Amino acid sequence: MSRLFSEKGRWRLLRLSLLMLLLAGLLPAAGRAEDTPAIPVTVVGVSGNSQVTSEYILGVISTKEGQMLDRDVLQKDIEAIYDQGFFSFVDVDLRPETAPDGSEAVSVTFFVQENPVIETITFEGNTVYTSDQLMKEVFSQVGTVFNRAFFRNDLDRIQERYHKDGYVMVRVSDVQVEGGDIRVTILEPRVGNVIIQGNRRTKDYVIRRQIKLKEGDLFNVNHFRHHLSKLQGMGYFEDVNVAFDNPEERDDVVDLILTVKEKRTASIGVNVGYGSESGLSGGLTYGDTNLAGRGYNFEVGFDEGDEASYWLSLSNPYMDSETFAWRVGVRYYTYDDRYYYRHAVRQFEFDEKTFTVYAGLGRKFKNENWSWFLTLRRQDTSYDDVHNAIPGYTNDLTMWDGVNQTVELQFSWDKRDPYTSYSKGFIWDTSFEQAVKALGGDYTYLKYWTQMRYYTPLNHLFTSLGFDDIQGTWTDENPLLLAARVRVGSATKDENLPAFARYSLGGMNTLRGYNSRSFEGSNVILGNFELRVPISDSFSLVGFYDIGNADYSMDWSDLHDNYGVGVRVKTPFGNLRVDYAHGEEENRTYFGFGEMF
Repeated sequence: MSRLFSEKGRWRLLRLSLLMLLLAGLLPAAGRAEDTPAIPVTVVGVSGNSQVTSEYILGVISTKEGQMLDRDVLQKDIEAIYDQGFFSFVDVDLRPETAPDGSEAVSVTFFVQENPVIETITFEGNTVYTSDQLMKEVFSQVGTVFNRAFFRNDLDRIQERYHKDGYVMVRVSDVQVEGGDIRVTILEPRVGNVIIQGNRRTKDYVIRRQIKLKEGDLFNVNHFRHHLSKLQGMGYFEDVNVAFDNPEERDDVVDLILTVKEKRTASIGVNVGYGSESGLSGGLTYGDTNLAGRGYNFEVGFDEGDEASYWLSLSNPYMDSETFAWRVGVRYYTYDDRYYYRHAVRQFEFDEKTFTVYAGLGRKFKNENWSWFLTLRRQDTSYDDVHNAIPGYTNDLTMWDGVNQTVELQFSWDKRDPYTSYSKGFIWDTSFEQAVKALGGDYTYLKYWTQMRYYTPLNHLFTSLGFDDIQGTWTDENPLLLAARVRVGSATKDENLPAFARYSLGGMNTLRGYNSRSFEGSNVILGNFELRVPISDSFSLVGFYDIGNADYSMDWSDLHDNYGVGVRVKTPFGNLRVDYAHGEEENRTYFGFGEMF
């Protein structure tokens, strides 16, 4: 740096003074030290200082009154005074004296030239932090003598702040000290070109939109690491490597070079399952998560059994403020000998057939925490063959078959931290579903619901309460996590709401411990609470509690709940989920993939 660290070499000039004294006979030369008597020091002092006390200066020297003068020790004293950082020049004055016994002696006076008193400290080139924020890292204050050593530590703290927040390429590029004015120049490298190579199938824009850093952005390694994680999590690549380059030796620009190795994204899946109500089932699917290299999801498949379905879907799940997400699909669903429940009591068995066609479009707002999605859906449902009914059963189901044409608009506010490997923060969804006869449907109603999902790590809370993480598995990347979901919904038709449009609770994704669709109605309230405890990087335990009800009234005094435990195991096919729930009537075990919310 131009002046801050260039003056230390001045002490070397002092050696010339010592050499002249040696030649004058005041100091014994090395070659005749044994022939020349040692000269005692009678006085040690300092001059030239006005702000720094003499006691502070002399506190670092080894030359003392009454000792013999030693040129090596004297030289180290000069260095020690200079290293205190307060001085731009240090010299020594040796004067012959007469000792009390009449022998030759010498007085030693260290001459110092103090650095200027700090008048201003200014910063240039800083955009991440304001000058006031950077001054909080600086211990050197206006009105004090400038100290090189102290200011080096100040600069180190400034760089540490940048680096801790992910700006690892930022550095102090220059310091100018002119009188009492100190000017610090910060170099904040920005992104130049983002070069993508190795992709033969995947389009560049599909990769580039995951790497949010663009030309001119500040490089932040924490953000970039998260972008890479999302890119790798897409499942398109076996490997992603990163290299950096400074174009034309420019220190203020860094090029990012991404080298990807693609893998096959198309797959065929075979599944076999058994349900206590649905019986034995099996099916086949074919899918591609990167159709045509454009990031489209395509899937076609079928499941056979008492509960059977056939489907075809195509979607583009990516959205931002300039890119629309969309989806289209068709599904045919049949369920033979399905049980119908009313207030958790089995009424009868029936057969159900549903044919659904849908299309949707959505995008983020300018504030990308907010997004919308509009879905058009046509559903043709029929209920047949009521059998195995209990005495005095209620049938408020089969009257509702027909065509339902709906328009659904959903808004989302996503305030989860985008730079953590787990969900942290909250996401709020609100949906409005309008059924209209004008579009060819048989029904008219309005449904609306809102839902909040909240996630917060509890590492610090539990350790402060004395719960120790003995195995060290509660890390910042894999913390002890509280997850909560609350949903409230209603509709305008109350008991005239078609059966297929009712809110329903029960099963592995709503109220564990109850049969699917045990509770139905035009109103719903649901709360799910989970404590997710990591045991290892690939295994965790979950304690959960669910509470809620779906009914035709808003009297929530009769809520149904359950509690239980579960395990989560990371596998190549996703997060395996096993939950054991204790309900009001019985216990139930569920198997699946992914978290419930």
